[in-house]
Amino acid sequence: MKLIDLTIPLGIGTPAWPTYEPLQMKYFKRLAPNGANGQLLTHSNHVGTHMDGEIHFYSPGRDIAQLPLDFLEGEAAIVDLSDAVVDYDIYTSKMVEERVEVKEDDILIINTGYHKYGWDQPTADEVTYMVKHPGPDREFAEWAKKKKIRWIGVDCGSADHPMNTIIRNWMPREKKEADAHFQEKYGQSVEERFTDDKYQLMHLEMFNRGIIHAECLGGDIDLLLNQRVRVGAFPWRLVDGESCICRIVAFVEDERYEALMKIKEGSELTKHGDIAADRFDKSKIAPFQKG
Repeated sequence: MKLIDLTIPLGIGTPAWPTYEPLQMKYFKRLAPNGANGQLLTHSNHVGTHMDGEIHFYSPGRDIAQLPLDFLEGEAAIVDLSDAVVDYDIYTSKMVEERVEVKEDDILIINTGYHKYGWDQPTADEVTYMVKHPGPDREFAEWAKKKKIRWIGVDCGSADHPMNTIIRNWMPREKKEADAHFQEKYGQSVEERFTDDKYQLMHLEMFNRGIIHAECLGGDIDLLLNQRVRVGAFPWRLVDGESCICRIVAFVEDERYEALMKIKEGSELTKHGDIAADRFDKSKIAPFQKG
């Protein structure tokens, strides 16, 4: 088995979730005169690819250290919804099941296509990445519970729709855009669709059921669209951690890995060495997809 990285690069330029503490890094000693380089880091748990833990929103829940390794690793479906959604759209369970087989107890990784706006990409756009990405409604959450999804990963700023978070109060111009889109597509305003009883439902209505999620995935996720793989998330063994920065990888068979790496070699890459999402020819991975 070989590993494919689904993690975005982490540096001082990586945006944290809006208003959260970003990564700050400095040297506290250098080779001269100390004989070694040493650094200090400060950051929130919600910067870069990270796993939201149960106690982020559910006080009696498990901290990050209590998540067993066999929960964090397992069979996964990686679905590509990028052909079905645009700014502010709502995605559904039907969209997912039309594109990839999802089994009970699966890890579900959702590629909305919005990782192309991540800070590491040539088409970076932080506002679109954090504020305009698509997201689910309660229908999706209820399906995930019924399906007994183990945990969910998304390639954008939040597993919730951004207009179903406090962002809609912070970004009035984008809220106005979203309202116009919702009225045209769904015949409702944002407030009519995301009523108070639905507020941040992917956190508030899921973590108390043990269904948590990881946010800001990316890396070479485009090599694995609409495919089944094994996926593992590796946060720190963080006692009392409400969430945690983590590495997320897919495990693929050697032969499949070699074929995918040949596709990557012929693709445009970011300066960090990952697939440039907006310039990737998805037809190249069609032979690996199972419908």
